[in-house]
Amino acid sequence: MNITIPNSVLDNIFTSLQPFLDKKDSSQITSHIYLETKDNQLICKATDFEMGLCAFSDSLKINENGIATVNGKQALDIIKHLKEGEVNLYTQNENLHIQQNKSSFKLPMFNAQEFPAFPEHENLPKLEINSLQLIASMKKIFPAIDTNNQKRELNGALLDIKEYSYNFVATDTKRLAMVKFDNASGSNLALIFPKKAITEIQRLFFDNIELFYNEKDIIIKSQNYIFFSHLINGKFPDYEKILPKEVATQLTIPKAKIIEGIKVINSVTNDVKITFKSNEILFESLSQDNSEAKTQVEINLSISEEIEIGINSRHVLDFLMQIDTADFIWELNGKNAPFVLKSENFSTVVMPIII
Repeated sequence: MNITIPNSVLDNIFTSLQPFLDKKDSSQITSHIYLETKDNQLICKATDFEMGLCAFSDSLKINENGIATVNGKQALDIIKHLKEGEVNLYTQNENLHIQQNKSSFKLPMFNAQEFPAFPEHENLPKLEINSLQLIASMKKIFPAIDTNNQKRELNGALLDIKEYSYNFVATDTKRLAMVKFDNASGSNLALIFPKKAITEIQRLFFDNIELFYNEKDIIIKSQNYIFFSHLINGKFPDYEKILPKEVATQLTIPKAKIIEGIKVINSVTNDVKITFKSNEILFESLSQDNSEAKTQVEINLSISEEIEIGINSRHVLDFLMQIDTADFIWELNGKNAPFVLKSENFSTVVMPIII
């Protein structure tokens, strides 16, 4: 292999591949980026076996076709210390050479033919859903995805496709976040995306994409990337059983009022007692020590009796920070029953703090 390529192009590609490298063990081929020239393109891949990314660029001059590997972290460190302008990469005697003007580097390669294969997508079924809506949904439910739960399926988010709708759902057992779309798909399918995969999808993709799947993988294709991730093999909890069937009280509240009150109490604790009154909302701390905080905001609510509830403020703020509307709906069924926060097609069911 022998190519000449702008330093900025290599920087962008190698940076995008970093999260997919094994940085703990440089003796493994998964610590390396795979490089190949084909069809007048540079193809670069990285994978930790669970996830992988393939990046493409045609902004280069190919002097000689070939394949190579290079330690991903070392290569990026080198590229970032070079000046703007073209860089020459070439292989010689099982080494990859990086050269620019009077600077030159030699890095050992693995056998590129032994680099792990990526799943093929050409003959796989395609998800016929709006990809931009899906990516926006990932951002909304992301805070509710659990981390390091013994039940692996809770460390991801469920894409639950039904014949006439689909839901994107996540839960950490204290709350359940859901985005619902009424779109006919004509099929029934349940896929559990790992949390790490959702992080990378949000980072990489901003335009329309194509999504393919099999029993093991989700594959996403855009103009510049092909991404894959293993799906989580498991049965997601029956989330529809958690959704309250009745609502005793429904309040429409400006989100700025709730954020204002909660943030005052957060200077002392995240556990907050909220009392809804006909002409105000009272916020009080529920801290275990002797510290106290209290504030109130004026608002007219159509209720005849006071309603109080204990909350973990992070659960409420996570919801409010993801909505675009100025007002939201707060549904209540008593102070110790789960409550629901709603804005358009996004909702979160939250377990209260028992008071």
